[in-house]
Amino acid sequence: MRAAPAPLGRLGDTAERDYSLKLQLFNALAEPELREAIMALRLERGMRVLDAGCGTGATLAWLAGAVAPDGLAVGIDLSASHLRTARVALPQNVMLVQADLQRIPLAAASFDLVWSVNTINHLRDPLEGVQVFTRLLRPGGRVALGQSSFLPDMYFAWDSRLERVTNEAVRQYYRDRYGLDERDLAAIRRLVGWLRQTGLRNVTASTLMIERVSPLGPADEAYLVGAIFDQTWGERLRPYLSPDDYDELARLCDPQHPQFALRRPDFHFLQTLTLVMAEAP
Repeated sequence: MRAAPAPLGRLGDTAERDYSLKLQLFNALAEPELREAIMALRLERGMRVLDAGCGTGATLAWLAGAVAPDGLAVGIDLSASHLRTARVALPQNVMLVQADLQRIPLAAASFDLVWSVNTINHLRDPLEGVQVFTRLLRPGGRVALGQSSFLPDMYFAWDSRLERVTNEAVRQYYRDRYGLDERDLAAIRRLVGWLRQTGLRNVTASTLMIERVSPLGPADEAYLVGAIFDQTWGERLRPYLSPDDYDELARLCDPQHPQFALRRPDFHFLQTLTLVMAEAP
């Protein structure tokens, strides 16, 4: 009998772990904001860019388009399944590599940009990961670290108490499943400090707001139902909520129920996307 692979990341990541659907749903939801962030980078044709933690490849394709036709975009991810999905629709100026991000098998000083969004929080040692990214930069090259949800999300604008207890239930679930404490869960707020510790210069931070109101578009609804209501909340939160709170949450998340949240005329969703950037000497 084959033994289960040992996790390489703090959230249990292995080469076999697959959360392709959740990645695809988020990229479809946040495409306008992610494209805006990429446009602000002012990439030029002929540049070499690395998407560290490229997932299913949507952002990698946009980065590749920004440096085409003469540039090169490289995507690296631990998950074999994610890379199989990414290969389907990527342009020719893209190379994919399966590897642990803290042991990237690429030459030092070879990239103009290292882009990494919603990834650094998966690493066992995030600071070491940032140091690896830094070594890959050419002189004057840039690191762009992105993270969604530095601030608490707003899902039920009319019920902040239910949002609060649901968010705490999610945090308790992660503490129990992965053996993390509150400091581990909040460590991602240190992006600015990690970049400064590596000796990079011109550290800046900017936050985009992913904001949606009813009526929702198909991509927005698919993300909220699939990635949040089903995959992030759902049955696994039952032990962490009171019976009344769980029943109310289940009704709000059920597309077949009259109280389904996404059909309310006052539905208003907020999620932040923060990008922290720095430059190599």
